[in-house]
Parts: sequence; structure tokens; C-alpha cells
Amino acid sequence: MDTFFPQAFTLLSLGLVLGLEHALDADHVVAVSTLVSQTKSLKRSSIFGILWGMGHTTTLFVVGLVILLFKLTIPQKLALSFEFLVGIVLVLLGVDVLRKVLRGQVHLHPHTHPDGTTHVHLHAHDRPHGEPHDQPEESTHHHHHRSFLVGLVHGLAGSSALMLLVLTTVESVWQGIFFILIFGVGSILGMMVTSTLIALPMKAVTNFARVDRGLRLAAGVISIVLGVLIMGRIGFVDGLFL
Repeated sequence: MDTFFPQAFTLLSLGLVLGLEHALDADHVVAVSTLVSQTKSLKRSSIFGILWGMGHTTTLFVVGLVILLFKLTIPQKLALSFEFLVGIVLVLLGVDVLRKVLRGQVHLHPHTHPDGTTHVHLHAHDRPHGEPHDQPEESTHHHHHRSFLVGLVHGLAGSSALMLLVLTTVESVWQGIFFILIFGVGSILGMMVTSTLIALPMKAVTNFARVDRGLRLAAGVISIVLGVLIMGRIGFVDGLFL
């Protein structure tokens, strides 16, 4: 009993620190960046981060509980499939951001010269064509669901490594459950702070349409590139397809 509480405190502290650090993984930050890029509100950006962390923790808790109770292991191919799915999600998120940024902004305009000849010119606007400057921000209700779902997928991808750590560290099922929950709290806090920090420069350039659009385009492109790299590594370097 004398050693139980110090050991438990050390274990839970480790879980919190690892959770905070885990939130800063590149694929996590990029995924949340694509969501944050679609709002100008710091509050909503923080909520996106919190919901991502909640989704992430939900998956880890469910998978972890099953593994701890039934002493299961996640097959290597299945673990790789989960990580490959993260790559797919990153690509889809990036494509969605690019679609929304470019929607209606690049289009064709017919132009008639004095001699009667007509040409069609490629034309671009800082705002979607026909959109009034005072149009309210698009509803983020579906973005809340999306942030939670993205967190669920990332939780699947991280479940294998975390379970190996838990199973080699804890002495009981209850310790394992508490470790996962504290890890989840750390990831929620870490992503809340991260998403808010990401939103700061985006909010600062709200009145500079081209810079704002450039940041959102960058978020979309980076998400696509990272997703493709992850799929390539998982599929052909780590051996999912070999």
C-alpha cells in the first residue's frame, strides 16, 4: 500500500504527459488545421480541438477496455490498416478545404472585343463569385461532427502502440483504464491548445482576403501531401500491401 499511490501517481502523470505530447503528432495537427481553417472563431477552433480529443479518447477507451479485459492483441496488418485510413482521411480533408476555398473563385468570363470577336478568359475573385462581402460564416455544425469522427479514426490508428505501452506498464485492468482516460485528458487539452494557436494567425488575417485564402490553401495542400505520404509509407514501406 505504501508504494501503490506513488506508483499510481507516476503512471497517471506519465499518461497525461504522453497524451499532451501525442496531440502534437504531425498528422493530428494537420487534420485539425483543415477543420480550424474553415472558421474565424477562436471559440469554435478550441471546440474542434476538444471534440477531436474526445473522439480520439472514445476509440482508445473502447478498444483498450476490450484488450485489457480479454487480453487481446491487435494484429499487425489491422494496425497498419488503421494508420492507412488516417492517410485517406487527411487527403479527403485536404480536398474538401481546397474545394471550398476555390469554389466559384476561378471561372470563365466571356469577353467581346470592339471588332466583334469573343474570347473566354479565366478569371478569379478573392471571394466566391457572387458572394456578398457581408455573408455570414458557413454553419460549423457539421464540422463539429467531423472533428469528432476524425478523432475517432486517429484513435484507431494510435490504439496499437498505446495498448502495447499500457500492457507493459500497468499491473491491473483498473490501472490500464485510468491510464487511458488520463492519456485522453492530456490529448484533449493538448489539441484544444493546439487548435486555438493554429486559429490565431488565421483570425488575424481575416481582413486580408488573399493571405487568408493562402493559409487555407496551404492547410489543404499540406493535408493532402501528408496523407499521400502516410499511405505510401504504410502501404509499401511498412508492408501493408506487400
